[in-house]
Amino acid sequence: MKNSKFKKVLALLTAAVMIVAAFASCSGSDSGASNAVYRTLDEIRESGTVKIGVFSDKNPFGYVDENGDYQGYDVYFAERLAEDLGVEVEYVSTEAASRIEYLQTGKVDIILANFTVTDERKEEVDFALPYMNVALGVVSPDSRVIESLDDIEDSDEVIVISGTTAETYLTENYPDIKLKKFDAYAQAKTALENGEGVAWANDNTEVIAYALQNSGYTVGIPSLGSNDTIAPAVSKGNKTLLNWINEEIESLGEENFFHKDYEETLVDTYGTDYEEELVVEGGVVSE
Repeated sequence: MKNSKFKKVLALLTAAVMIVAAFASCSGSDSGASNAVYRTLDEIRESGTVKIGVFSDKNPFGYVDENGDYQGYDVYFAERLAEDLGVEVEYVSTEAASRIEYLQTGKVDIILANFTVTDERKEEVDFALPYMNVALGVVSPDSRVIESLDDIEDSDEVIVISGTTAETYLTENYPDIKLKKFDAYAQAKTALENGEGVAWANDNTEVIAYALQNSGYTVGIPSLGSNDTIAPAVSKGNKTLLNWINEEIESLGEENFFHKDYEETLVDTYGTDYEEELVVEGGVVSE
């Protein structure tokens, strides 16, 4: 009797282990990481839809227009990715602080939301080849233009968006500067206009665009910290999708796709003066 009970328990345990193993193999099977959550290239194609995370309030890079349609530099690129994948695109609105989480939980397949490449982020997601250059910048009202971080007084607050490289840079390099943090770009812009901060630190592309589109503001610091790049990101270990995106970016470079993207979506904001400075063609960063 005891031997029979032992065999039943052993059989149940064996079945449980097999179920767990089968579940793990269905999640991130080509990376060997049991906790990875993503869809492979083949799974995306079979589903007929690719889920791409973009901003909905960051004009001219990712935003929703008056007709409720997604537009912008990142969206133009996303449309081409979906077309060449042979699937429909499903846009998922994201905030800066949610980009990594959305990949890790499988809410999106790809992030195209002005995602700056950093060593810290590389530990959590996989970046493809870059498609844009970026640095940090600081915009402030004309009534008090901040031309150096030394101009910021102890009682001042600088507006930043949570989860951005601006927040990280100021926290690590200028811990004495007080930060006023927001989750969304629209909130940060409103706060600046309401005088809730002495300045707004963010990607220089964003603050330059803001100053060009809104009178009464000046980018006193057009470049802060190191020059970085923006690239698509996928879930850690999703090699099939990552490799396809890299090949796609190289192929698109042969037709000057990203210059066309700039001319369709950014030239009205920046003119032609910034085109060669901002655009990375074919994943190749100019020295």
